[in-house]
Amino acid sequence: MEPTMMTMAQGARETRTAATANSVTAAAGAAGDYLTNEEAYKMLRGANSGVKPELGHRLYRVVKRTVDIVAAGGALVLLFIPGVILSVVICIKSPGASPLYSQWRVGRVRKDGTFYLFKIYKFRSMVPNADQMLKDLQAQNEATGPMFKMKHDPRIIPGVGNFIRKHSIDELPQLINVFLGQMNLIGPRPGLPREVALYSEHDMKRLAVKPGCSGPWQVMGRSYLGFNEMVELDLDYIENRSLRQDLRLIFGTLKTMFSGEGAV
Repeated sequence: MEPTMMTMAQGARETRTAATANSVTAAAGAAGDYLTNEEAYKMLRGANSGVKPELGHRLYRVVKRTVDIVAAGGALVLLFIPGVILSVVICIKSPGASPLYSQWRVGRVRKDGTFYLFKIYKFRSMVPNADQMLKDLQAQNEATGPMFKMKHDPRIIPGVGNFIRKHSIDELPQLINVFLGQMNLIGPRPGLPREVALYSEHDMKRLAVKPGCSGPWQVMGRSYLGFNEMVELDLDYIENRSLRQDLRLIFGTLKTMFSGEGAV
């Protein structure tokens, strides 16, 4: 194919990809002020994000994956008994609810740019009908952009829920996702489908790498930072990612977990 023809064909593909991504955002906006996770999940399945995955830095990714497997596997073994005890406490505090909670999230886009959706696991920190209550709480959202944050969230299980959220203990079951290869220990936090459906073209770039249990947003401010600041931190991380930076963020995460600073 002639160079000019190749350029034209590539341009056409990029135009179609951008149009698909924009149509997702347009459809989400047309759905009104509130979009449920289930509605957004259906929108994103098979749709194109307009982003290509970052698959360079092969040696870095191999070493990172090795560290993730060893660290996540070891941590899951060490935390098994404490996890069982915490599960019993959650069951006592919230009778009839499962101590583990799964939720759809958006991971690194596939090679063809389509969205990859998977379920993350968390210790339950909220009442069983928390997702259904969310629509009525939208007017009290204290976060900017597609995220939802509320300082005195009535959905949180009294006592145990606040504690495990403050110290990010509720996120520990995501080590299972790391072990399965759906997440990394460090990376941009995986967005909810209803959040990602409202992403701009710029925001979608967060999806170029695997999401993480923790990342720059958690270490550098957590809920003190707005959505746009989180996006810029994540894009800077993607641009400059390295093992040295990952180790620095791992130690920063442990410090933040112990202090509980920046939690809502």
